[in-house]
Amino acid sequence: MAWQGWPAPGLWVSGCGLLLLAFVLLLSPRGCRARRGLRGLLMTRSRRLLFRIGYSLYTRTWLGYLFYRQQLRRARNRYPKGHSKTQPRLFNGVKVLPIPVLSDNYSYLIIDTQARLAVVVDPSDPRAVQASIEKEGVTLVAILCTHKHWDHSGGNRDLSRRHRDCRVYGSPQDGIPYLTHPLCHQDVVSVGRLQIRALATPGHTQGHLVYLLDGEPYKGPSCLFSGDLLFLSGCGRTFEGTAETMLSSLDTVLGLGDDTLLWPGHEYAEENLGFAGVVEPENLARERKMQWVQRQRMERKSTCPSTLGEERAYNPFLRTHCLALQEALGPGPGPTGDDGCSRAQLLEELRRLKDTHKSK
Repeated sequence: MAWQGWPAPGLWVSGCGLLLLAFVLLLSPRGCRARRGLRGLLMTRSRRLLFRIGYSLYTRTWLGYLFYRQQLRRARNRYPKGHSKTQPRLFNGVKVLPIPVLSDNYSYLIIDTQARLAVVVDPSDPRAVQASIEKEGVTLVAILCTHKHWDHSGGNRDLSRRHRDCRVYGSPQDGIPYLTHPLCHQDVVSVGRLQIRALATPGHTQGHLVYLLDGEPYKGPSCLFSGDLLFLSGCGRTFEGTAETMLSSLDTVLGLGDDTLLWPGHEYAEENLGFAGVVEPENLARERKMQWVQRQRMERKSTCPSTLGEERAYNPFLRTHCLALQEALGPGPGPTGDDGCSRAQLLEELRRLKDTHKSK
């Protein structure tokens, strides 16, 4: 019987065989090419292993919380008034207030201006969120968390303790800190005249949710609070999913109306549009948006929100069905059409290119 906690004998035999093969290749006088290939493989595997270890420590242990607190202190010192200048959007009895937090995150205060009730999305800095609540003179009744990462959920504890009747919503699959009200796909949170629907969008994390504020009650546009699923001209990393999972989640939001306002979790617009210009340099919609974004960022102004109609025109991660993008990337997955596998391959290639572009 194998020792408890140790691999089965078959895995030991396979592992020893691989080690023996590696040893032979490394010592072989004719194995230069093999040695280079093996070193590259080992380095790639090592990076992946180190990342998985670091990610597990961040999401599953107290070390992640300590790292978040350090981020919070640094950002407060560097950006005492926030990393960007934001403007609220006021509709018929509803106000959406972006709150710049950390080095590039956004939290959002959604207010029923008649009832003076508020909901906050992803309150990573409780001090900044509380300052906005007091300035607006509203009562916080709900926290909506898109996912468990500390830069989106770090303020749950302090705000839920300060506001005793405040409910914390999120996915039960995601380990949301201080979760009180689990949500499933298509569940609706009602606060005053606010009707906010949760949509399951796994990929970035297993239980990632986005929140859709219905525009019908206030006769305005719907608002999508996308967390780390979708950014202006970008999408999130697939930390806990596959390209197929992420593609399905992106298709979920693609089914929403063009006039839906996109409120993302981060200020990544200039970097993302720069990458979009690499894969689609002739895209005029992207060029126009980039010029506007650069003017905004020169004055440290926020680029939120965009619309889903705009994103369809220049966001490469929403354009995997477009022949123009496939041709721009050259030979690869082949025609997409309704072939989800091919579109997923293209999405994965875009993510790889994006990571390479960022590292330069």
